Amino acid sequence: MSLFAITGNLVDIHKQKIYPAEVNIENGKIVSIEQIPASHLLVPDYILPGFIDSHVHIESSMLVPSEFARLAVVHGTVATVSDPHEIANVCGMKGVEFMIENGNTVPFKFNFGAPSCVPATIFETAGAVLDAKNVEELLQRDEIKYLSEMMNFPGVLYKDEEVMRKIAAAHQLNKPVDGHAPGLRGEDAKKYIEAGIYTDHECFTREEALDKLKYGMKIIIREGSAAKNFEALIDLLNDYPDMIMFCSDDKHPDSLVIGHINQLCARAVTKGIDVFKILKAACINPVLHYKLDVGLLREGDPADFIVARGLETFQVTKTFIDGKLVAENGISKIETARSGVINNFSCTKKDIAAFQVKWQGEKEIPVIEALDGQLITNKLSFAPKQDNGNIVSDTARDILKIVVVNRYNEAPVAKSFIKNFGLKQGAIASSVAHDSHNIVAVGVDDESICTAVNLLIEHRGGVSCVNDNVELVVPLPVAGLMSNEDGYKVAEQYSLIDKAAKEAGSTLASPFMTLSFMALLVIPHLKLSDMGLFDGDKFELVK
Repeated sequence: MSLFAITGNLVDIHKQKIYPAEVNIENGKIVSIEQIPASHLLVPDYILPGFIDSHVHIESSMLVPSEFARLAVVHGTVATVSDPHEIANVCGMKGVEFMIENGNTVPFKFNFGAPSCVPATIFETAGAVLDAKNVEELLQRDEIKYLSEMMNFPGVLYKDEEVMRKIAAAHQLNKPVDGHAPGLRGEDAKKYIEAGIYTDHECFTREEALDKLKYGMKIIIREGSAAKNFEALIDLLNDYPDMIMFCSDDKHPDSLVIGHINQLCARAVTKGIDVFKILKAACINPVLHYKLDVGLLREGDPADFIVARGLETFQVTKTFIDGKLVAENGISKIETARSGVINNFSCTKKDIAAFQVKWQGEKEIPVIEALDGQLITNKLSFAPKQDNGNIVSDTARDILKIVVVNRYNEAPVAKSFIKNFGLKQGAIASSVAHDSHNIVAVGVDDESICTAVNLLIEHRGGVSCVNDNVELVVPLPVAGLMSNEDGYKVAEQYSLIDKAAKEAGSTLASPFMTLSFMALLVIPHLKLSDMGLFDGDKFELVK
């Protein structure tokens, strides 16, 4: 029998009270909470429920779930609502199974969803398909808590049979359906929500979020390594404390080492928002909405809680999950256990000619405009730079070649041009390329692009950087998305390759994370898939 007690200033979010208390834990449960005199507190720390990331793709951390947990618990995160559609797009049902099994090896509360859109569209090549029957099978599992983000919002609006069958299966099992509808407003937003979809993490303006809130949708404020919507949306928490949650969506390993949901809480405090409203979004609302088996610091609850130095910086000193101490004073107590490998990678190395773009008399060419800190892009057009009968990158105007290489089959390379990556030399490439995870690369010349791509083919996945001085690669052997190495080691490797990309000229805050979204067709306005340039507004390939 395991029995112990913790004393501190208990933050009772439900009653909006803070008072000195002793919390007694037995066999992983909170058996009693007793108010005590302040003089009995040896250290005036605060006891509060653990933080929850309400929407995250674990794969984007480049770490398997067990290593993600190892890093996250240091910052007081005790649970995630995790959409495994990245690995599902590569490995199908086996990929989802891998995530569940690996997550079960550590004391952390992963709550996986059934991916709703694999593949995300018909305009790209993915490694697998999950149809309505597959989704129904997943939803019947206890480990699957919800239907993951329904990115096919046109399918919802026009009542596509497969789409509606997936949503109906979730409703029949009383499991929530997550949304994904960037920019959807007015009657279309109302129709989408009335289909029974009650969250969205894709709002990038306050006006859009307010539009969805009035129809009953909960807004998940996202602040990840690439997409950053906190500043635009955080004031909503003042008026809608029951309707707001926090998420990272996609978080690279170097930033996960620094912080997680605790950082959003600290930033919200600086905005003058009431601390109980902040903690409601970070700790309580996700548990209630997704019906999670996560304790909320009440008698009888699982002992999932944290101890923090203060309610301004949220410096976490201890993290408990089911009564087990999993992190203390910045040190994780979850040990590294190297996982097995699952993958789907079939293409062979390319030659330089595969990346050339022949000039055919075009006066103007379409150019993708990448936006730092956003997943959306703009459509631009420019006169092309020509050299020896080819259209080439133009570093003077920061218009670089972007390519997508089909990693599942031998196929022609898709090529276009992109602005705002800022590279002055070399190339960067990634097999993390939402949502189908083909290889995406940006570079200043075909030789560098070819080298960067072939490094990834050689390692069967990863991120690479090639410039005048270095050829770096961080291998990601698990589905071409994740490493099975020590998470802190991966974070260090990623920091080095991120630095190399910036030394090559990239002005983006997170060049590889931004690169990974340039093939994400379900986010407007202009993207590139392995099948060609895609217009996200018309939802069709550019002719």
